[in-house]
Amino acid sequence: MENKTETKVAIRPKTSRAGDLRGVKMKGRLQRIGPRQQQKFRNTLERWLIKPVETSSTGDVCQTQNDEEMMDDDGFQSTSAQSLDSKEAEILFVTDTDEETQPLTPTDLDQDPPVSPASKDSAGSDLTPTLLQSDGDLEKTKMDTCPSTSDGSVKLNSKITDFFSGVSSPDFPVKRRRSEKSPEKQGTEKETNPSEVSWLGTPISELKRMPECGEPLSPLKDVPGHHTTDLLKKDKVPVPYPTRFQDAWNDVHVKMPCSSRNLFPIEDEVKAQPIPLLKAGMNHSITMSQEQVACLLANAFFCTFPRRNSRKTEYSNYPDINFFRLFEGSSAKKIEKLKTLMCYFKSVTEKMPTGLVTFTRKSLDKPPNWKSSQTPLTKLHITCEGTIEDDGYGMLQVDFANRFVGGGVTGSGLVQEEIRFLINPELIVSRLFTEALDHNECLIITGTQQYSKYTGYAQTYQWGGSHLDTTPSDGWQRRCTSIVAIDALQFRNFLEQFRPDRLNRELNKAYCGFARPEEKSQNLAAVATGNWGCGVFGGDTRLKALLQMLAAAEAGRDVAYFTFGDSQLMTDVHNMHSFLIQKNISVYDLLGQYYSSECKNCLGRRPDVSLYSFIYQQVNSSVAPDDSNMGSARQHAPTDCH
Repeated sequence: MENKTETKVAIRPKTSRAGDLRGVKMKGRLQRIGPRQQQKFRNTLERWLIKPVETSSTGDVCQTQNDEEMMDDDGFQSTSAQSLDSKEAEILFVTDTDEETQPLTPTDLDQDPPVSPASKDSAGSDLTPTLLQSDGDLEKTKMDTCPSTSDGSVKLNSKITDFFSGVSSPDFPVKRRRSEKSPEKQGTEKETNPSEVSWLGTPISELKRMPECGEPLSPLKDVPGHHTTDLLKKDKVPVPYPTRFQDAWNDVHVKMPCSSRNLFPIEDEVKAQPIPLLKAGMNHSITMSQEQVACLLANAFFCTFPRRNSRKTEYSNYPDINFFRLFEGSSAKKIEKLKTLMCYFKSVTEKMPTGLVTFTRKSLDKPPNWKSSQTPLTKLHITCEGTIEDDGYGMLQVDFANRFVGGGVTGSGLVQEEIRFLINPELIVSRLFTEALDHNECLIITGTQQYSKYTGYAQTYQWGGSHLDTTPSDGWQRRCTSIVAIDALQFRNFLEQFRPDRLNRELNKAYCGFARPEEKSQNLAAVATGNWGCGVFGGDTRLKALLQMLAAAEAGRDVAYFTFGDSQLMTDVHNMHSFLIQKNISVYDLLGQYYSSECKNCLGRRPDVSLYSFIYQQVNSSVAPDDSNMGSARQHAPTDCH
């Protein structure tokens, strides 16, 4: 039950904190803002949006902010956890906060809270679980974000966007960021200490990427019932045609701010054709220009989309699109989010990108027969360094999604999915028209551009400056960045995930995201993924890695797996992959045997024999490869987020 108690907020100005917008008293009528007040607002915005200074001299004078985060009045919709036992049990609930967009706590899952992907902690360490808290409990830090000049004086007359280091011109190529030691170089080095090994398996340079492996695309066209686009006018830069907006205020299209049916209609000369809703069960694509996307995101920023600010409307099963939650409270996380988004808006207003973006909702009607499948595993590159977005360029990149795509990106969430939606803000538009994903569905977004760099993760996330995206484009002028959103189940009970119906659900979900039956296997790029559905979702990292490898093999794709700093997981998964290929066996039946013999009647929270140890013992009675997880499954806990 939501707390209905209304809290009175004092609006009396706080003279001790000049320039704080929260201390401005608003009268019943509009007043002209004088020069002094304008200066105060400017100073406040500069302190709020300035890029943090890494080093500061003792002579710098700077104001600090130590306000506690205000509790969000409305939480984000619950995540992808849905019961498979009965449809009636799938009731969405609203949490008090949208912290990390997870309705469960680590205590519920008997495991650790999510940690930074850069963390080097071993999966075998026993950490004390801590409850997820609201922003108000977590954000009690002071921000030294006051801009200063080289002589130590405070800079007062700069523009709001002066904290951006400047967006590089797309005309100047730059090298893509890579790890300090590339896989290619490591493969030619002499034998090193195992602790120094950062990758195993197939060199990442041997995995297929787009656009090199792809086939030429057929001409872009509008196909009723399958593909919606109004970018049909022949030109170097695609533009909408016809140019006049076609209004559609109904339950199958997005209700637009420019509609004459809107209570406060606004002008819109960019999107000519009404945008269809990607509802559950649909197999449909929407292609729009980056300029159209920018227009929609600007409307989301100013919260102009009608009937999208309440959960009691016809959009109750859709994610939030208006950004009003980002403006609630004074969380340091939300400030960093707004910096990242402002970088995007600065970039597109200085030079509008001219490419296209495609959003495809896909459902899986006929899942594979996993029990009878004899498909061998494909190539695996597994590494404890690097990231999906940087090292997995040109591959099919996995978004560890919420069933409401984007998760808490417009609220307080800041884990893998939310960060990706921030640095590639064009992804956020999918929340406008994508209904919550069902068990057999995924969302594929092709063509988004990365505008920002970042450091940290969750509580430590910080905007890291503008990013120049040099990813090549395909025949439709879309950047060859394909991101697939697949939502994993969440488990309150660790043993539950080994049930056959749960295994099938996760296999089918991953296969739905990876498979392209209409394309040849040689034209499919590798999958770039990681610890999908782990962390507070309760998934076992070694099981999830195995399931994704099975799904990728069935889909005909190789795998690039990023363990986010967990070198022991890298070793264990590589050993298992090599073992299964060497023995040439199907592991699906062994998963069922593991549940029957070790999990079904287990009285503890975790089985005494780990999954990988069980597989080694069943397949080969000889000494199994060294597995950190062989002794007891209780010795390790999931290491990555979400």
